[in-house]
Amino acid sequence: MSGNRLVLVTGVNGFIAARTVEAFLKAGYAVRGTTRTRSSANGLLESLPEYADKIEIVELPDITVDGAFDKAVQGVDYIAHLAAPVSQYFKDPAPVMHGAVNGVTQLLQSAYREPSVKSFVFMSSILAILTSQRPHRFTEEDWNTESEEIVTAKGKEAPSLAIYAASKTAAEKAFWKFRDDKKPHFTMTTVNPTYVGGPPLVLPPTPDQLGQTVEFVWHVFSGRPFDKCGVPGAFYAYVDVRDVARLVVFGIDHPEKADSERFIAANVFAPLQATADILRAAYPERRRIIQEGNPGEGYFPDYRFPDDVIFDGSKAVRATGQSYIPWETTVLDTAKAFEKYL
Repeated sequence: MSGNRLVLVTGVNGFIAARTVEAFLKAGYAVRGTTRTRSSANGLLESLPEYADKIEIVELPDITVDGAFDKAVQGVDYIAHLAAPVSQYFKDPAPVMHGAVNGVTQLLQSAYREPSVKSFVFMSSILAILTSQRPHRFTEEDWNTESEEIVTAKGKEAPSLAIYAASKTAAEKAFWKFRDDKKPHFTMTTVNPTYVGGPPLVLPPTPDQLGQTVEFVWHVFSGRPFDKCGVPGAFYAYVDVRDVARLVVFGIDHPEKADSERFIAANVFAPLQATADILRAAYPERRRIIQEGNPGEGYFPDYRFPDDVIFDGSKAVRATGQSYIPWETTVLDTAKAFEKYL
């Protein structure tokens, strides 16, 4: 991989990370990717055969131990940290908080000791921004000040979403504290997406193995009743995975614009009814299968956010000069990928 700009991408077998690897490769980077087990990256490698000579996989069973990333960062120019515990069904906050905070801290410490590193982009979450304040337009200036308090007070009785939100908030706070304390030689940026949809680069063998933020399209496409689709209680704020990947690459490509910045990645409010309406129009032969519901109900025709909760993703648009992928495109590209399951 000599002669190429080398970026370390952690957790490359993940949904967002796979598309991020693809985006880096298309932008001319070479990628060193980490996974817990080398075999978990097989799908990624099989999906990108034309880049076989530009991808290296490093096995890291535990990213939270001291020096976990020391070898992985050697000689890399850039770092995109995407590996983190992800679930809607956490029950014990301790391992989740440990994994999120120690993972980013260990990587930052290794990067600090590696003089070749120039930029570091961290995948945070809208959950590090979201609070219960209503009505409110959430921007990069907002911080989640509630989830860690809930987890501290309730422990294992805390709701799963609060545990996940606390882990993302604590990890991002640790990220920025490291910048303030160490003043490192590399630039630092976070990307804070809402729910991430869009076509997976690597499709699992069966649809029941799809990630929680993309399975709702399959659920609607395959004819499930709305009350059994998607994540229970979800607020359907979405952005396309390819836009998130593009933002990560932007953070590396344009350090002069991205250093010390947070970027919300947020495009639409599109509940299940909106997805059903798009799919029923595009697949008339499946109208007997896809639930009709109440066409047009519960969302705006342009999929903008309701007035009481707005996630403002415009900063990323201004910085990059590029708009988000239209929601219809996201849904139809995803459905096209899922046709193999029919």
